[in-house]
Amino acid sequence: MSETAKAPAGTQASVRVMRSTLGQMRGLGSAKSGLEHWWVERLTSVALVPLTLWFIYTALHLAGLPRADVAHWAANPINAALMVGLLLTVFRHMALALQVVVDDYVHGEPAHLVLALLIKGGTFLLALISVIATLRLAFTG
Repeated sequence: MSETAKAPAGTQASVRVMRSTLGQMRGLGSAKSGLEHWWVERLTSVALVPLTLWFIYTALHLAGLPRADVAHWAANPINAALMVGLLLTVFRHMALALQVVVDDYVHGEPAHLVLALLIKGGTFLLALISVIATLRLAFTG
């Protein structure tokens, strides 16, 4: 697309500016954080596959055991680290997914902002409680 810039009155020159559609659209809209959001959502989902399989396997083996045995299992640093990793990944993935739902279906600035803050705050609080519970079990039995 081209635009013609007019010269000041009394001069004969005019300047022709040629800009592509991409050049005209730069700076308009959000092409900044969407890709990062998409990649983090994909990475967390890929990380959740082995972590979830490990958790299911572990939960089946720990089912029915007394609390002392579960605490002994949680005291193993590898098990505690995998559990904390699973919890952080689950809550991060959940926050990203809920944000997509809000972005797609909630219109209007106040409601969108309130829900975005509730999602971030709520998932952070739940993740924090879960990690503290896991670490408490691991360190104090």
